[in-house]
Amino acid sequence: MTVTRKMERAAVGKTIDEVLKYVNKDREKHLLNLVDLVEKLAGDMFQEKTYAGARALIQQQDGKWMGYINCLLDEVNPHVLRTTVLNLGYEAAFQGTKTIRRMRKEHQCNIPWVMLLDPTSACNLHCTGCWAAEYGHKLNLSYELLDSIITQGKELGVYFYMYTGGEPLVRKKDLIRLCEKHNDCAFHAFTNGTLVDDDFCREMVRVGNLSLSLSLEGFEEVNDGRRGNGIFQKVLGAMDLLKKYGLIFGTSICYTRANVQTVTSDEFLDLIIGHGCRYSWYFNYMPVGNAAVKELIPTVKQREYMYRRIREIRGREGGKPIFVMDFQNDGEFVGGCIAGGRNYLHINANGDAEPCVFVHYSSANIKEVSLLEALKQPLFMAYRENQPFNGNHLRPCPMLENPEILQRMVHETGARSTDLQSPETVEHLCGKCVEYAREWGVKAEELWEENPHHREYFQNYKETYK
Repeated sequence: MTVTRKMERAAVGKTIDEVLKYVNKDREKHLLNLVDLVEKLAGDMFQEKTYAGARALIQQQDGKWMGYINCLLDEVNPHVLRTTVLNLGYEAAFQGTKTIRRMRKEHQCNIPWVMLLDPTSACNLHCTGCWAAEYGHKLNLSYELLDSIITQGKELGVYFYMYTGGEPLVRKKDLIRLCEKHNDCAFHAFTNGTLVDDDFCREMVRVGNLSLSLSLEGFEEVNDGRRGNGIFQKVLGAMDLLKKYGLIFGTSICYTRANVQTVTSDEFLDLIIGHGCRYSWYFNYMPVGNAAVKELIPTVKQREYMYRRIREIRGREGGKPIFVMDFQNDGEFVGGCIAGGRNYLHINANGDAEPCVFVHYSSANIKEVSLLEALKQPLFMAYRENQPFNGNHLRPCPMLENPEILQRMVHETGARSTDLQSPETVEHLCGKCVEYAREWGVKAEELWEENPHHREYFQNYKETYK
């Protein structure tokens, strides 16, 4: 780390300390000072309206989102909050982004902002329809290999790492070791929540740079019907523990044709907010795997409901005091598909570097090649050449909404199925999406016309780094 970077990090840290020190006095003043410092450091990395919007939000002391920020300042452990802002904000969003942009131009390939890693395929549960279970039993990325991936990632500017699985907390001792060694990175784990206990919470507080998303599918009957008896109450208990220790956590929710209304209802949101959730990731059901049930894909009407409901929940007025994200329907804010290394990639427990957690094809294994070589594999380069896959970013995915494109890319690049139990042909996978893609395409065009200002994201991102 350069002297300048150390000084910048120290300045950001000092400003955060002032905010935390005066949590009950001059909070507005010190938050505005933080925005001023960010603008001084980041400059035109963000638009002027972004800084103006942040100041307006802070000055609206009785507003919904200022209430949300006040809640974080009052309830989250100060060390956890400080480390999160420094690592996710300063290192990943600011310094990391600058490095990533330079590396994309230098190497002429996609460089991600976040990497998803599967430490293990092992799990203490066996949930019905879980795509992770398709990989087989008890595959692992060693601590040394995980450490190497993260070290290589930081050289490219990547300071944010997410763990999936399997159940990543099966390897929680190694995850904490990685948090310790790479204490300038932000880490996040998607977990079923059943392995969260007091000892682990204390370790999370100590390192300060690990957050969690706990999986839920609805209320007790529906959730336990898929995950097993008693799991719902265990998850709520884990939330209560995490809240008690002042940790940052949220939920990870797969919405299907069967539960879409439930998991976005006021009653459900009030429940998870009451137990301390700060955010929720929503994922559209993907028919991945030979045994997948395509009838669980939400209907066009249900997806339109999700599109509007998510925006209602997180609106400046009304909604709920929780930040919600929809992996599929928020494509308009990130320029379409972010996979294939454009903003993220997935490395499974066997070491296969895949473009997406839902697209199980690859021609590179991290045990055999470097991270940079994996990012330059033919399939990832095909992603780069073709992104965005649709000018309408409400149709972002090369599988779900543009199935003909994934088929073509897999055939042209010779990528192989990474499913070790029951390899699925790309024709079989994409064939389950053809009818849905056609029907959703009509509605997506209607919705896209409602928001013409998002058309600025039409650009093919590789053109930026010629």
